[in-house]
Amino acid sequence: MLDPSNELTAYDRDHVFHPSTHMGMHARGETPTRVITGAKGCTIVDRNGRESLDAFAGLYCVNVGYGRPEIAEAIAEQAKALPYYHAYVGHGSEPSIRLAKMIIDRAPAGMSRVYFGLSGSDANETNIKLVWYANNILGRPEKKKIISRWRGYHGSGVMTGSLTGLKLFHNAFDLPRAPILHTEAPYNFRRPDRSMSEEQFSQFCADRLEEMILAEGPETVAALIGEPVLGTGGIVPPPAGYWEKVQAVLARYDVMLIADEVVTGFGRLGTMFGSGHYGMRPDLITIAKGLTSAYAPLSGTIVSETLWNVLVQGSDELGPIGHGWTYSAHPLCAAAGVANLNLIDELDLLANVREVGAHFRSGLEAALGNHRHVGEVRGEGLLAAVEFVADRDDRRFFDPAAKIGPRISAALLERGVIARAMPEGDILGFAPPFCLTREEADMIVAKTADAVDAVAAEL
Repeated sequence: MLDPSNELTAYDRDHVFHPSTHMGMHARGETPTRVITGAKGCTIVDRNGRESLDAFAGLYCVNVGYGRPEIAEAIAEQAKALPYYHAYVGHGSEPSIRLAKMIIDRAPAGMSRVYFGLSGSDANETNIKLVWYANNILGRPEKKKIISRWRGYHGSGVMTGSLTGLKLFHNAFDLPRAPILHTEAPYNFRRPDRSMSEEQFSQFCADRLEEMILAEGPETVAALIGEPVLGTGGIVPPPAGYWEKVQAVLARYDVMLIADEVVTGFGRLGTMFGSGHYGMRPDLITIAKGLTSAYAPLSGTIVSETLWNVLVQGSDELGPIGHGWTYSAHPLCAAAGVANLNLIDELDLLANVREVGAHFRSGLEAALGNHRHVGEVRGEGLLAAVEFVADRDDRRFFDPAAKIGPRISAALLERGVIARAMPEGDILGFAPPFCLTREEADMIVAKTADAVDAVAAEL
C-alpha cells in the first residue's frame, strides 16, 4: 500500500509523459517530481509547502501573476452561460468577438483579423498554411520556402518544429522538413567576428539572408519568420538596426514577414507588441502565452489587411477556406483573454514592466557584469539573461558536459527562485510576471549572485 504522501509521485512516474524531460531518469526516480498546488502573485507553492519566486512566469506566460480572481471568475461565468460552441461557418461567441476587437485595437497598424487556436505551435502551423495558400491564389505556386533563424523557437509540431532552429527539437524526429531553411541568428555576443559593431553585425545578418534568398531563387522564397527578441534560443535582443536592414531585404524580393510574438506580445517588452517596439511591419503575427496569461490555452494568428484581401480573393475563387480547429475561438479561453487584457490596462502593468524591468537588469549588471565567468548580461523589458563563459576575455565557452547553466539554475532553485537554464549554451533566463516588485527583483538578483558564486567555487 502506497504512503499517500508518495502516491502522486508514483502515479506521475508511472503514467505521465512529461514534455522536455529526460524520460528514463524521471521514470527511474533519478530526477525529482514536484507537484505544484497553489500560487499567488509571483510565488508558487508545492504540496510540501515549499515556496519559490517564479522568475520565469511559468514558461514566459503568467504575465499578470498568479491568483487573479478576475480571470478565474470570467472563466467560471462563461462556463455557466456557454461552455463551448464552435466558430465554423460564421458562428461566434461574445467573448471571442470582443477579444478579437481588443487585439486588433492593440496591434500594430495595418493588422485586420484574428484566427484563434490554442497554442503557439498551432498558430504557426496556421501561418505556414496561410502563406502557402496566399501564394497559390496569387499565381505563385513555387513561392513556398520559409526562412527561419538558427536559435529561433516556433513550436514543436512537424512543420513548426522544423521552423525552430534548435537542434534539441530536431534530434531523432527527422526534422527539419522542407521547405524550411535557416539563416544567421542575430546573436551579437556570439557574432563570428568580435571586431564587428552591432550595426555591422546586423548588416552581416541581412547580407546572409539576402545571399540565401538569391541562392534559393527569390521566386521560391515566401516568408521569413522571426521573434522580435530571440526567446528560448537565449533571450537575445536584436543588434542595432537589425530589423530595419532585414526588412529592406524582404521588401526587395517580395518576401512576407511573420512576427512570432508568442513571448513578446501583450507587454513583455514594456510595449504592447514587440513589432511596434522594433519597427517591424509584419504580414502575420503569432500570439499565445500573454493573451490569457496562461489562465486558459489560447493562441492566435493576426492577419494584415493586405494578406486578408488575398484570403478573401481565394474564398471567392475556391469557396470556404479548408482550415479549422475544433477549439478555435473557444468561449472559455476567450473570456480569460478579455479579462486578462483588461487587467493589463487597469493595473498599468506595462509601466511596471518598463520601470521594474530596467531596475532588475541594472541590478543583474551591477551584481554579475564583472564576474569572471559572466560573458554578458542582456535583456529588454522583463526579459533578461546571463550568459556564462569559462573565460570572459577570450570568450571561451564551457564544455557543455559540465552543465554549468543547469547547475546554476538548480542552485538558484535551492535558494527559492525559479529561473530557466536555456538550451545550447550556459545561459540563465528570466521572464518574471509583470507584477514583479522592485523588492522581489532585488531578491532575485541577490540570490542569483549567490548561486553563481556557489557554482563558481566548485569549478
